[in-house]
Amino acid sequence: MFNADAFIKECQFKAIRSSGSGGQHVNKTASKVELTFYLNASSVFRERQKERLLLRLSKRLTKDNALILQCEETRSQHKNKALVIKRALQLLQDALVIRKKRIRTKTPKSVIKKRLKNKSRRSTVKSNRKKPDLD
Repeated sequence: MFNADAFIKECQFKAIRSSGSGGQHVNKTASKVELTFYLNASSVFRERQKERLLLRLSKRLTKDNALILQCEETRSQHKNKALVIKRALQLLQDALVIRKKRIRTKTPKSVIKKRLKNKSRRSTVKSNRKKPDLD
């Protein structure tokens, strides 16, 4: 679909101080990793793929069509970087998949007949519950 190595080269990474567990160590190290990928400036994707990504990822992109993902799951910057790259690749692959169009099938005559039969049976059951008309 696309070259993952070229994609990673086009990404910009920034290490930020992470919140959460770690005690005083958290205040000293930047273990949270932020991945930024500018879709318009990318040479990894063809124009059609860019259009599809813009359409599918419209809610996740910024105004300048940048995809920003963050990861702070582990205390290791390297593990967080690997996780955020994996997440970005999966997100892009899912967005590029072309889904098959559903073909509507005709309702079988036997199903229509069965529905009408049950409907009439139910109607007779309900009409038999009424008090008889003694005119």
